[in-house]
Amino acid sequence: MAEAKKKTTAKAKTTKVKAAIADDQDIAVIASEVIVETIDAETKPVITEAPKEKKLAKAGKRSAKAIEAVEEKVAKEERKESDDDAEKPKQHSNPTRSRLARRGKNFRKNAEAVEVGKIYELKEAIAIAQKTSHVKFDASVELHVNLNVDPRHADQNIRDNLVLPAGTGKSIRVAVLTDDAAAATKAGADFAGNEELLAQLDKNQMNFDILIAVPTLMAKLGKYARMLGPRGLMPNPKSGTVTTDVAKAVKEAKAGRVEYRVDSTGIVHLAVGKVSFTEAQLMENVQAVLQSIKNNKPASVKGSYFKVVHLATSMGPSVTVDLSSVN
Repeated sequence: MAEAKKKTTAKAKTTKVKAAIADDQDIAVIASEVIVETIDAETKPVITEAPKEKKLAKAGKRSAKAIEAVEEKVAKEERKESDDDAEKPKQHSNPTRSRLARRGKNFRKNAEAVEVGKIYELKEAIAIAQKTSHVKFDASVELHVNLNVDPRHADQNIRDNLVLPAGTGKSIRVAVLTDDAAAATKAGADFAGNEELLAQLDKNQMNFDILIAVPTLMAKLGKYARMLGPRGLMPNPKSGTVTTDVAKAVKEAKAGRVEYRVDSTGIVHLAVGKVSFTEAQLMENVQAVLQSIKNNKPASVKGSYFKVVHLATSMGPSVTVDLSSVN
């Protein structure tokens, strides 16, 4: 049909041209009209439809929110690449202050009494530690000993307990899990008993600092291990809190028995007294702890046993101790 229509149109135009020639008309004008009409006849009208809007998903990559986020990201990257940002003045960040500069003014004032890089003898270190305590309460004097051990080896996992000659300076509350509550109370225990103590543990009441138990009743504490263990209150034979001699254990706990254990980095941290102690009392306690650590030196450790020894008070500056005065 389309080809037949084209032929009919072409014949009509040819006839029109011939007639124009016969009438002496302007052939150029007629020819242009024929060409225009031929093009119009052969060209089909093209109907353009408006582009359909893409349907957006409710969620996912095709959602309106996701598309908007992508456009914002692209625009952000374009802004970064543009030279506009280069024209903005650069902001200079403040340099990081030293650790001492970030401390409080009282600490910085007391830290001036400790010379940087200087090593003090034990007696002098104790005096400076007491002098540089700036807190209002009776601070503890702490001993930190870095040992040449690897705690991953069982024989180098240093652990022991001892009674400090001058005590700890703390008021210790002692509880005893025993069937003979009268004997434990007579020895100085603050609370003693069997079912009564377990009833308090059932209510998560731990009104004691040290818990001592006789071996026959240790099985009853098994279900409280997760509660007592993380707090360091679970009785242990190595710490002297599981014993048949309850009276001796209570007296030692009241007198100032402490337990120490090397941490994962090979350091022993232990409080050896209070700032209110005399220098002689602190000296006795420090020497007792250092002697106990020496006695537990593993045979597999070669070379120097002590790396570094420091003395410090609660929230006070650290003082390095001369190893020659320790060994």
